[in-house]
Amino acid sequence: MAGARAYRPIMSATATTSPPVNLDSAAAERAAAGSTARKKTPRSSHAEWEPAKSRKDPVKVLEGQAENRVPELVPIRYGRMLVSPFTFFRGAAAIMAMDLAETPDSGFRVQACGDAHLSNFGVFAAPDRRLVLDVNDFDETLPAPWEWDVKRLAASFEIAGRDRDFTPKQTRRAVLTSVRSYREAMLGFASMPNLEVWYSRLDVDALLTDLATVADRKQMKSVERNVAKAHKKNSLKAFDRLVHMVDGEPRIISDPPLLVPARDLVPDDRRHELEDRIQEMLARYRESLRGDHRELFDSYRFVDMARKVVGVGSVGTRCWVLLMMGRDGQDPLFMQAKEAEASVLERYVGASGFGNHGERVVEGQWLMQAASDILLGWLPAFGMDDKDRDFYVRQLWDGKRSVDLENLAPKGLAIYGQVCGWALARAHARSGDRIAIAAYLGKGESFDQAIADFSERYADQNELDYAALSDAARSGRIEVERDLA
Repeated sequence: MAGARAYRPIMSATATTSPPVNLDSAAAERAAAGSTARKKTPRSSHAEWEPAKSRKDPVKVLEGQAENRVPELVPIRYGRMLVSPFTFFRGAAAIMAMDLAETPDSGFRVQACGDAHLSNFGVFAAPDRRLVLDVNDFDETLPAPWEWDVKRLAASFEIAGRDRDFTPKQTRRAVLTSVRSYREAMLGFASMPNLEVWYSRLDVDALLTDLATVADRKQMKSVERNVAKAHKKNSLKAFDRLVHMVDGEPRIISDPPLLVPARDLVPDDRRHELEDRIQEMLARYRESLRGDHRELFDSYRFVDMARKVVGVGSVGTRCWVLLMMGRDGQDPLFMQAKEAEASVLERYVGASGFGNHGERVVEGQWLMQAASDILLGWLPAFGMDDKDRDFYVRQLWDGKRSVDLENLAPKGLAIYGQVCGWALARAHARSGDRIAIAAYLGKGESFDQAIADFSERYADQNELDYAALSDAARSGRIEVERDLA
């Protein structure tokens, strides 16, 4: 763990081995504010959850999101959400944001992920090419109460445990571990100098060393296989899988509706217009990059572009993959340009301070991640429907890999909860008042137990919402396309 080996998440007791730091008057005031907040919002109050009497129909919330999406792709989104209550939860960030707005909070804001479920944490390659584990999805990022991210993360572990048919005791252990890890890590970050907080990150090599002390041989082999796959997940791998040669030029294959080349989406007489728009889009994106990164980007030439279906909750938003070529035919670069809409948190915490939602996503990612893609940028672009839309751009794969939930044992889920809790605390500590939040959380388990209770109650609600979407599919209210994930 570069810059933070002393703050390993795989620990049995405290989150830090650093000696206590004497608080000066300013820091003491921040700690006092956190302690005072307990009176206004007791930690035990976070256990509370019941749907508001005026709670909006969850299916209607999803239908509202679909209004601005590609119509023929919306049934795929519903199909992916209906695989299980867990996949429903993955796509239901807007529903949970609506519910979280009614829950208690301590009054301290951070740069929130907005969709901090366990599948939105994962491995990716840092600029120094070492694999790190961190939050890796920021479509919904916005300043918001820190508790909202913690509650969504904890609820995802409860729902995942149920999805895997773990016992209630095994599932609660994973939830408690994730929250305890967050709390203990925040206590550790509260005592650290500012620069040390920003330098802290979770290197996968360090994580493997830590895991070896608590995981059995079978679990270690599974983790090592996933890490090996992450190392191989790059533009060359994407080139082998997504490209074929046409008249001596590489072209993205057509695999509708999941992958459709741009040339197949417009009539022949508009292809020149499309090419002009692509070049304009790339020029706008280039301006969002740092100077030296522009030089890198300029060393590639654009070759082809296709619309791609990604994720669960994002299905239906416009997402493009762009094939670029560098020094020769063995130097591909795959980029992803993904539409950025208003965050699902916006109606509850206020509008973004950025005029472009792509910039909102990028700035939030830079603030929360320990190490971000050097080609991360944004742009405003004209769609094929002549509407202005915001996009952010990043490398397509670049070592990205998420947890393999289907093969995760109960102990493995708890270990992963510890890692995610630490990573989320580090992300929040960079933008929020880590001293006040740590003082609010304290050294006891009151907050941990309250969030575990909340997670059980919210998982029950999630199952009801999943059933409502299933009923909507059976009645014909929504159209569903399955088996495309």
